[in-house]
This record gives sequence, structure tokens and C-alpha cells, in this order.
Amino acid sequence: MSVKSYGRADLLEEGSGENVVGLETRFLVRCVAVLVLVLTGVVPGRAVAAHGGSPQVSFDDFDYQGYNALFTFWRHGWRIRSVQGWPGIPEAGWSQKGVSFVGRGNRLLRLTSSTDGTGAGTAQAQVCQGRKFFEGTYAARVRFNDLPDSGPDGDQIVETFYAISPLEAPLDPNYSELDWEYLPNGGWNVTDPTLFVTSWATAQLDPYIADNTFATATGSLNGWHTLVLQVANSTVSYYLDGAMIATHGGKYYPDVPMSINFNLWFIQGGELPPGGLRSYHEDIDWVYHEVGDVLSPQQVTAQVAMLRRRHVSFRDTVPPESPPLTSPCNF
Repeated sequence: MSVKSYGRADLLEEGSGENVVGLETRFLVRCVAVLVLVLTGVVPGRAVAAHGGSPQVSFDDFDYQGYNALFTFWRHGWRIRSVQGWPGIPEAGWSQKGVSFVGRGNRLLRLTSSTDGTGAGTAQAQVCQGRKFFEGTYAARVRFNDLPDSGPDGDQIVETFYAISPLEAPLDPNYSELDWEYLPNGGWNVTDPTLFVTSWATAQLDPYIADNTFATATGSLNGWHTLVLQVANSTVSYYLDGAMIATHGGKYYPDVPMSINFNLWFIQGGELPPGGLRSYHEDIDWVYHEVGDVLSPQQVTAQVAMLRRRHVSFRDTVPPESPPLTSPCNF
């Protein structure tokens, strides 16, 4: 798999002319710092959250079952999109029918989208969590799929995990969006299966203006993957299965709290000619966010494993903004 980055990158280098006394001083300072960390119980590599005390965490294992599964899902803060509009094929619908919970034992959230190549014959799927997430660590375990469940292959489809704020106006200066988008059949000027990780400064829909920076990873990602996003210290870092694939900053760092979303949609103009129905799905095993803390991919996996050992299928101690922000599920 090859990784490419696009946009601006700011690099900071340390000077190389430090003398021996300077090195000794820095060594002693670091030794003292490590001793303090050990005595205070702080684990190196994990930032101390500004809120203090226990971490503020949002975790969902998607272990929803029974006739009231969608109601419990809603009570846990999730919303299912029903409003037409961007992105995807014009006039496509967004339907609750595309959201389900599957599997025995380890339950999964499944998004299913289908199209016959027309707007009226297209149903896309999206779920949104409340708009209260900003700095910290975002993570999800997702299963991308390269092939349709039924019908001919070839539609350009986008399988996602992302955080976003509303676009209040064209070129809204406060607009914030951080994306994981997998295109198994290409699209956006690429033909191979490609993962895009994108950080946005702002956007305008008509005429279309995209002020963003992105990196790509080329090659099939069919199967399970752990996606980790660190947002802290004016830097956004994207990790795919433990390997960093991009860092962004500057004007592409988010400005305001965002909602957490998953969706599955078809690229306008990338669909096959109208004809038989084609259906695709994306599975999500779990999603995790920790406020203010920078967790490595290994630490995220350990936290999720700990919650599962304790039979915690849902936990949300992330407080809403005051007053709570509106959280439209329409973008």
C-alpha cells in the first residue's frame, strides 16, 4: 500500500549545535521528569486531560438487540439521517432501513446503501452522534467492503468515519471536518481502491469550493481496520492499523466541536448506468472518543478491551456543550 500526502506541512527542527553540558542538563531534566511521572502515576505517551480526574469517554460497542434496538440506539444519542441532500446522488433518499445491527455474540452496526443508477432508486445510510466532540482521540473499528452484496460491481461508493460541524454559510470560517473515506472502486480522479484522510478549513457547495488538505493510501482495504484520529496541540494525526499515514495542522485544525458520523454513499457521476439494483454495506464494531487525551492506537485497543472485559457495551461521560449545540444529521 502506498501513502501520499497533499497540501501544506509545517516542520520544526531542533538545532544540532548543542554542547556536552547542554546534553547533560537535558538528560538530568528528563530523568527528573520521568521520576515525577512514575510517582504521580501518569503514563508517558498519554496526555493529561484538562478536565482532571477520570477520563471523559464516549464508547459504543453497538450491542443493540431486540425489538427496541433502534430506540435504545436513539436514547444513546445517535440519530439516523432522513433528510435529502449533500453528499451523494441528487434526489437520493437517506433511510432508516439502511441501519441495522447484525451478528451473534459480537454485534455490529451495519450501514447498507443501494442504487439502480437513478436518484429515485438510490437509498443511502448515515448515523450521527451529538455535536460535543473536539480535542482528544477518536477511534473506530470498521469493516470496509470492496464488492457489492448484490448486483454488478463498479459503482463509486464512499465508506466513511468522520467528525463534522455544520456548514453555517458558504466558506464558513468556523467549519470543521475530519474524514476517513474509503473508495473501493475509485473516484475523485483515482481508479484504484483508495483511502482518503482529509482535514477541512472550509467549503462552499455551489459553486463548489473545497479548502482542505488530504493524504491517500492506495490499495484494497477489504476487511477489518482500526482507525485512530488524534486531535491535540494544533495537530491532527491519522493512524491506520497502528501506522501514521498523515498529519495536518494550521488552518486545517478544527475550530469548533463536532459530531461523530458514519455514512455510506454513492459519488455523483460515478454510478453505473441505470439498471439492476446494487447494494453495498459497511460494518462498525465499536467507536471510542476520549476528551483531551492523546492515546496511541495501542492504548485505544487496550481501553476498548478493558471495557469489554468489564461487559461495558455503552458509556458516555462526555458532557454536552453549555448550552447544548444543535446536532443536525444532514451532511
